[in-house]
Amino acid sequence: MATRKNTEKARQEPRESTPKSLFRKVERTLDAIEHGSDILGTIRNVAEHMAVNFRADLGLLGGRVYRLDDNEYELMETFGSARGTPLGTRVPRAYAAIEAVLDSGLVVMDRNAPELDPELEAQLGTRERFAAVSISDGNYLISFDVVPGQGNIEALRAPLNIVRLAINQKLQRERYEVIIQDARRIQSSILPKRTPRYADFDIAGNSRPADEVGGDFYDYIPVTPEMFDLVIADASGHGLPAALQVRDVYMGLRMGLTRDFKVSRTIERLNAIINRSNLASKFVSLFVAELETNGNFIYTNAGHVPPFIVHHNGRVEHLRVGGAVLGPFPDATYLRGFAQLGPGDTLVLYTDGITECHHHRTDEEFGLPRLQTLVRRHAALSAAEICQTIFHAVSSFAGTSSPVDDQTVVIVRRPAAVSPKAEATAAPQADGEPRPVPSNHARKKR
Repeated sequence: MATRKNTEKARQEPRESTPKSLFRKVERTLDAIEHGSDILGTIRNVAEHMAVNFRADLGLLGGRVYRLDDNEYELMETFGSARGTPLGTRVPRAYAAIEAVLDSGLVVMDRNAPELDPELEAQLGTRERFAAVSISDGNYLISFDVVPGQGNIEALRAPLNIVRLAINQKLQRERYEVIIQDARRIQSSILPKRTPRYADFDIAGNSRPADEVGGDFYDYIPVTPEMFDLVIADASGHGLPAALQVRDVYMGLRMGLTRDFKVSRTIERLNAIINRSNLASKFVSLFVAELETNGNFIYTNAGHVPPFIVHHNGRVEHLRVGGAVLGPFPDATYLRGFAQLGPGDTLVLYTDGITECHHHRTDEEFGLPRLQTLVRRHAALSAAEICQTIFHAVSSFAGTSSPVDDQTVVIVRRPAAVSPKAEATAAPQADGEPRPVPSNHARKKR
């Protein structure tokens, strides 16, 4: 009989949770964090989950969610036993309890603490003890009503701190994802959607960012039916700051070059704008070439790794004339260079992510000589094939297709002139097949 009474008594008394069982509940709370649709929804999910699941362990009964609005915190949500408290009540940011939680991230206080206002606490419906945590850099506060004397304060602090940090990490991750999405939209909007057709030029370009977004960019800017501008640029850094700086370069060039401004003058204006910029990425190397359909072009190189022409006879010409990188010097001036892209020549624009790529074993740089040799060897390929060959070679050299630095390549080929003999070789017969040119031996025989 006594045994049965003891058993019934044991069933009626709640068993004290072990640290292991408590942290299993914390893990389930962390799962609840991932199901919030927005920041307030996430906080609401977590607060309600903890009020239901930690009542027996930590004495959490319910509570309130506050959001910062100017210099006051507005009561936005209630949960658990605190339901029914009028929403919209505002608490000054300078209130003692709020300053304490903002300073430390988490506080446990009794309602009769001398620094608290009894009337305000009564209006808020606060119980004898509460625990408050700061979320999202103080933009939100969660205040839990706590049963006094149930468990110790340190046992209460540990799970609340874990949950607070987990919520903050989720919100930081979401903010980062929004930033990356914005940067991707920026980059997607400025990179060429299609390759233009000018005279007989064969043109191709591609860019591979090191991060989700990069600081490289290239562009084809139409000027007249007989002329277009070719651009490649490399902003220092990666991510959103570099993407924003590249956007400014893109807009500045498009506005300047399409208004018949000279190339060098447009770059000088752009340099002054970047110098005054507040962006973290303040240095941009840039190359702009104004290419005519007859192959003549004017260019300016603003601190960019020198593009080069592989001429039909194998000679390499570097395009270095210009000035300093954009940004550091507000009054920098820029010179113009002149070059000719003749039949059978190939123009190569690239960023330093190509030539400064390191070998996966020896740490040797890919280097400019290796790039020039590669282009010479494959000069008969199309521009798109040369571009693809370069990226493949660099990836093989590095041992990975994920670059450490942004990589961009633009190729412009001018096909070799067709000789009269070659034209005769390709002359079609009546059935559409090429007509072979008779050999000397065949002519004599005929």
